[in-house]
Amino acid sequence: MSSNLKYLALLLPLAGCGFAPLYGQSGQASVADKLDTVAVQNIPERTGQILRLSLETQLHAAGEPTQELYALNVTYSIGINGIGVQQDTAATRNRFIASATWSLAPIGNPATPLATGTASSQDAENIIDQQYAALTFETNTVNQELADAIAADITDQVAAYFKSHPNS
Repeated sequence: MSSNLKYLALLLPLAGCGFAPLYGQSGQASVADKLDTVAVQNIPERTGQILRLSLETQLHAAGEPTQELYALNVTYSIGINGIGVQQDTAATRNRFIASATWSLAPIGNPATPLATGTASSQDAENIIDQQYAALTFETNTVNQELADAIAADITDQVAAYFKSHPNS
């Protein structure tokens, strides 16, 4: 049995239980069309800019939105903990913990959010015996991976809101 047929066999039981794909059409505008109307507001600091770009990439599959109906406001922070501490108190590994809170509101009415949520992710880097340039590159990579994970989580939550509120 080919791998595609195996997946099809696994999905067949879902057909009768009301399962519908998150990004599928449901008579009204699709969830993907709704996501294209979300404007991501500025997020402070360099890590916030990285998150904003990742959110825009994931929300706007068709490119730049032609009509902005909703504003997505995000508060983002990254904490760093030294782990793998040696006897001389030098850490050999950094753990990055990223967290975000978000709210989705109609453009022009930010005081009345339609949906809110949180997202978090973790990553780590080795720091022992690394050159400065290598450590900087690794830190930039970790920041990008955290932003991508947080953006994917927020995008899924906003898509779930639009799926459960098709007339909003």
